[in-house]
Amino acid sequence: MNTLRQFRLELTRLLQNRLTWLAILLTALSPVAGLTVYRPLYSSSDSGYVTTMQGMYLANPALAGGILGAVVFAILTVWSMDRLRRDGMETLTHAVVSPMTAALTRLGALLCVSILAQAITTLAWLPYAIMKLGAVFDLKSYLLIYLIFMYGAIPLAILFASAACQFTRRADLSLALFAAFAALSLTVWKEKWQLCWLNPCVWAVSDDFSNYRIFRSVAYMRLTWLLAIAGLWALSYLCVRQYGKGPLGSFAHNIRRFYRPALAAVLAVCSILLYTGQPFVDRSTAEMDYDFLFCPAPLETVTCSGRYADVRPDPKTGCVYGQARFQLQNTGGQEQDARFQIDPGYKIASVRANGADVPFSVDSYQAMGEKMFTVTLPAEAEIELVIDYGGFPQEWNLVSATQGRHEISDTYMSLENHQLSPAPFDVLYAGETLPAMMDIVLPGHMTPVLFGSGATELLKENGDGTKTWRMTDEGYSMILYAGDYIREEIPVEPAGITVNFYYSRRHQSVMEAMDAAEMIRRTIEFCTEHIGPLSFYGDGSFNLIESRCSGGGYAGDGASLADELDFTANNLADSSKGSSSAQVTIHELVHQWWGLGNMFDPMDESGIWSAEGLTCYTTYRIVKALYGEREAQASFVDAWQEAVDDYYEDFYVRHPEYLSALPEQYQADIANNLRGMRQYNEMPLKILKAEQLVGGEEAMDEILRGLFGRELNPEYPYLTYQEFLDACHLTEEDLNLE
Repeated sequence: MNTLRQFRLELTRLLQNRLTWLAILLTALSPVAGLTVYRPLYSSSDSGYVTTMQGMYLANPALAGGILGAVVFAILTVWSMDRLRRDGMETLTHAVVSPMTAALTRLGALLCVSILAQAITTLAWLPYAIMKLGAVFDLKSYLLIYLIFMYGAIPLAILFASAACQFTRRADLSLALFAAFAALSLTVWKEKWQLCWLNPCVWAVSDDFSNYRIFRSVAYMRLTWLLAIAGLWALSYLCVRQYGKGPLGSFAHNIRRFYRPALAAVLAVCSILLYTGQPFVDRSTAEMDYDFLFCPAPLETVTCSGRYADVRPDPKTGCVYGQARFQLQNTGGQEQDARFQIDPGYKIASVRANGADVPFSVDSYQAMGEKMFTVTLPAEAEIELVIDYGGFPQEWNLVSATQGRHEISDTYMSLENHQLSPAPFDVLYAGETLPAMMDIVLPGHMTPVLFGSGATELLKENGDGTKTWRMTDEGYSMILYAGDYIREEIPVEPAGITVNFYYSRRHQSVMEAMDAAEMIRRTIEFCTEHIGPLSFYGDGSFNLIESRCSGGGYAGDGASLADELDFTANNLADSSKGSSSAQVTIHELVHQWWGLGNMFDPMDESGIWSAEGLTCYTTYRIVKALYGEREAQASFVDAWQEAVDDYYEDFYVRHPEYLSALPEQYQADIANNLRGMRQYNEMPLKILKAEQLVGGEEAMDEILRGLFGRELNPEYPYLTYQEFLDACHLTEEDLNLE
């Protein structure tokens, strides 16, 4: 019986079995777990689960489906592999069909059934995704998420379970081996992005921008495991029992055909090469080497008077190529070795000084997400140094479980500092400042925004639909964000600035519906008047930039970054931050003062003092000023009081001995939820009580203005609860709620 006919018979047999269709049904239903009990993506709120819409309704279900689907198909595989032995038909069947052929066709049939199950699952969940995601639905992202996040795990489970059966010929032992393999991924390996084959490290997915970086990372990890487990299966294939022999005798017989062990070896070697040569994460040392951030001994006779770079990111591959030029002065009269920093994923193609090639060497040592290379400068007074470079940007291995920050695609780009261009490490400026200029080629629909006080201008439109933009700034550092942005100019007269608000075109309808520009204007007016101006206001302008989900924002000279998680539908519906999307927008913007303008210790988990308390209180004050006391009372004070009352009625609060009896993970989850509720509700009530005790709103404004503008301790720049109490001349007991 030929192999193809045997494959058709095996596939038909599987499809005629009720257990196969039960497995398909369970796989199709498995994404439900991602909507209810298994939500691995990061939540931007301590008061409830808040992530992007695609994270909530696509990524979480797909990741849960991948885990459960893998388990279901592992069981189906073991059941199918053990059928002949279980029914006592093995000897008779193998007299007609070679055991080697049967093993191969059985594997192929199981893989085909898994493809059918995935197709049914993907089609079944499509209408739900369209309904839930609305304007941010993207068919390409939908298909990629279900293919890479979910289906990527199922063939691995089939191959491993099949290999275990071929090694052991026991169903119980095969299932135990698979359970151990899955448990390793879910526990020991869960933070190791290359090893967690079942539950990939997906931290967040974007609604407004692209996700190609994390797609590539997960696909690469799954491909590495596919080759490794395929090699394991090829090895187990050599142990398929023949002629009544045991595993060793069958192995000795089956390796006579050289290509069989050769295939297993090739697959294993390829998987090792992929594992060791991964391009996504750097090889930085585990120690924090601050000498990579601050040069301890700059060169005394070499300076830099200007820099220029021609940067050409490739949206299709995620790579960056460029040429950097530096105007250097060497006053020492002899050759000098100058060190430069660059992204660890980039390679140096050539280095030329005044048109002539000069020697350079790249250090193998990496630290703090950077690597160095050394250039030998000639003994000439004026040097134009030209460096050709390029490659795939790598992320710092310290945050390898939260990849996706360095996105480069045709819808979004984030290029920071040495990802744009190499920069001198031990060379000082020739003057007080260093003029810097870069030209970058972007797809025609993208708008670049330079973080900080620099400027961008359109240089030319190219014939291939791209545009060349010129960026001007000062120093060795530049940070660029580019996307399909809409820019709104928002004049804020009391602050003396114009806010340039950049947000994704996909969010235009949401922003217009809640009149985000007006909310931003009024919030900045109120906070500037009552708390104080932000230290990072620019010279007459301030860029507020929506970025791809990264877990938070940051601020600098004339710019501030707002995470897209602030503007997701789930976050805008978070009642702990306000009763409407406009109020939630106010809340997120107030974090520019409490959270960025004044920082709070992120490692302090001993109490409920955090940025959320002052942010919720300030949001309440703004809503009261804009909409009246009745609206503010109903939306905030009454809601806070109700949540606090519910907290003290909570079973685990009244009976902590039962909480301590739970597993540690459940204890942590419950404690975090309760702590988040207190941060968003109890602390604002305490601050409101402090307002009454100090003499009213004006007195509290004076206190907050003093705290906001206080002189910071560089060793511990965080605002503490004790500082707040001291400024109010109160004690913790004074703010206890009755």
